[in-house]
Amino acid sequence: MFKRIKDMKDMVEAAPGTLQQVRQLGGQAQEFAAAQQAAAQMQMNQMMQGQQAVAPGTGADFDPIAGVSIELFAEISKGLAAYGYDQSKAVGLAAAKGVLADAWAQALAGWNQRIAANPVVAQRFNALYRAN
Repeated sequence: MFKRIKDMKDMVEAAPGTLQQVRQLGGQAQEFAAAQQAAAQMQMNQMMQGQQAVAPGTGADFDPIAGVSIELFAEISKGLAAYGYDQSKAVGLAAAKGVLADAWAQALAGWNQRIAANPVVAQRFNALYRAN
């Protein structure tokens, strides 16, 4: 029983130091969380600024390829849905829109490359493709 009392006395005497350490660790955790949040916000702002620079659909990545604009490319691509996305029908759909087979082949390769390389182009294509 006396040992328990002595242990409790030792614990009470050590408590202020332990509490101070806990407070320091809590403060450090809050500082770390604030720094992480600030870094994430800065990264998000940088991404948004980069997208806004070309988001309106301007710039070299939006120039027509072989006479096929991104709007026309999306329209022809969407038309393939009626044929079960059979790529062999794309040349006919393109021809119905006034695009020759060679021009369609160039446009297909070029727009697919731009869509894969530039997320803003991909977003624009998706928006056009999904539009009614």
